[in-house]
Amino acid sequence: MTLRVTGKVVTPTGVIRQGCVEIRDGRISAVADYPSARDGHWIVPGFVDMHTHGGGGHTFTTGDPESARQAAAFHLGHGTTTLLASLVSSPFALMRDATAAFRPLVEEGVLAGIHFEGPYLSADRCGAQNPEFLRDPSTAELAELIELGGGAVRMVTLAPERDGATAAIELLVGRGVVAAVGHTDASWEQTRAAVAAGASVGTHLFNGMRPVHHREPGPVVALLEAPSVVCELVADGVHLHDGMLGFATSVAGPERAALITDAMAAAGMPDGEYELGGQAVTVADGVARLSRDGAIAGSTLTMDAALRHAVGAGVALPDACRMVSTTPARAIGLGDRVGALQTGLRADLVVLDDDLNVVRVMHGGDWVE
Repeated sequence: MTLRVTGKVVTPTGVIRQGCVEIRDGRISAVADYPSARDGHWIVPGFVDMHTHGGGGHTFTTGDPESARQAAAFHLGHGTTTLLASLVSSPFALMRDATAAFRPLVEEGVLAGIHFEGPYLSADRCGAQNPEFLRDPSTAELAELIELGGGAVRMVTLAPERDGATAAIELLVGRGVVAAVGHTDASWEQTRAAVAAGASVGTHLFNGMRPVHHREPGPVVALLEAPSVVCELVADGVHLHDGMLGFATSVAGPERAALITDAMAAAGMPDGEYELGGQAVTVADGVARLSRDGAIAGSTLTMDAALRHAVGAGVALPDACRMVSTTPARAIGLGDRVGALQTGLRADLVVLDDDLNVVRVMHGGDWVE
C-alpha cells in the first residue's frame, strides 16, 4: 500500500510547491511534482536533534530508561524523529549504567544513540556542567563504554586541551564514534590539532568556549573554518544573538551548521525549579539557569521552535530545514538513513502550517498520535 502526502515539499535541492511524498513499507518511495495537489501545508523532513538532555519533565541525564522513553516521546511530538540522548558530566558508574540502560532503546529505535557531553571538559569553561565530575579523558573508560553500548555510543564531547584528549579522539574515531569539541578553553592551534585527529563536531558553538579574540582566534574560529566540522547552534535567542546565529550560518553554510535544542527536562514545562546533573536549575520566562550562579543550563527549546526562530532570524526555510535535519543526520553518521525527503530513506516527515507550527508528524511511515 502506498501513502501519499501532498503539499509544499522541502527537498534537499529546493521546494516543490505542488509536490507529493510517496511512502511504501515505512520508506520514501518517491518525491515528485503533483500538479493536482493544492498549495497546502509545508512538508519537511523529520527533525534530527543531536544534542538534547530531556524534555516534557523527563531527563536523559540520570540513565533512567523510562524517563528517556518519555523524553523522546515528548520531542517526537514536536517533530524530532531522530535524537541522541545527551548526558552531562557524571561519575563513570553512571555513564556505564546509562549505556547499559539505553542500549535497548537504541536497538528499539526510540533513541538514535547516546551522546556523552563530558566529563572530559574544561573547568574554566564548564558552564552548567558539574565541576565535581570533570577529569582528563580516559581511553580505558571510553573503550569500556563503546564495548558495553554495542553501537549505542554515538558521540562524545571533550576539551582538546586536557591531557589525553588526542588519544581519546583517535580512539573514538577509530571505533566509529563522533568526537566533538566543546566546553573548552583550547587555543586555535589546539583545536586545529583536535580536528586533525578526527574531531568533526563543535558542541554548541560559542557557548562554553574561549571567546574570539583578534590575536587569539580560539576554538570558535578553528571550528568554523574547518571544512570537516559541523557546528552546533542553539537558536533560542538566549544562547546566541540572532546576529551571531546569522554570522555563523553564513560562514559555515547550512551544510555545516546544525541546529540543536540542548534541551533539559523543563522543555515544554512551566517555569520553576529543576535539576541537571546534580545541580539545581531555575527556569524563569522559559530560560534555564543554574540556581547557584545564573549560568545558562541547557534550554527549554524544541526543534520546531528552533526552526521557527532561525527562519525569523533570516535563514531561508530550505536552509533551516537542512540545519534541523539533513546536516545533523550526516554529522552523526545517519545521513544514509534519515534527514531528508529523499527516495530510499526512512519515511520521517513533519507537516507544518504557514506559521511553521507542527500539524502532524510521521515516523517510519506511521503518523504519530
